Amino acid sequence: MLIFISIIVKTTPVGLILSFLIIRKFLDANIRVFEHSSIPGELTYIFCSDDYLLKLNIEHLNHDTLTDIITFDYTKTGIISGDIFISIDRVIENAKSFLVPFQEELNRVMAHGVLHLIGFKDKTKEEKKNMREAENYALGILK
Repeated sequence: MLIFISIIVKTTPVGLILSFLIIRKFLDANIRVFEHSSIPGELTYIFCSDDYLLKLNIEHLNHDTLTDIITFDYTKTGIISGDIFISIDRVIENAKSFLVPFQEELNRVMAHGVLHLIGFKDKTKEEKKNMREAENYALGILK
């Protein structure tokens, strides 16, 4: 299976530890489990600051709030593709708030973006519950 993953860093990646093998393992397993008929296309992870992601949030979603992730879905029939913007500032703060290691929170947020691309939503209480269960499952794959 061919997959193309780009990683772009727009901020100083304090403590950022990325492994293409881990990302590949995660993507393959999640696509197989959650969306049998799709194959991975081009995924781009863009690691940025709060300020950069806030600007995107205002410009594209009309939300004037900080967020840890914004996912732009370019998926076409059967081929999963998208840009996943992650605020390293938010990941650091969330890891402290939730009392989890930075890498675990980063993995959760990275999983969250892929889960959006394969159809998971998180607007309603039920959708949030399903998303969290899927994130927990994904984190289990990485262990």
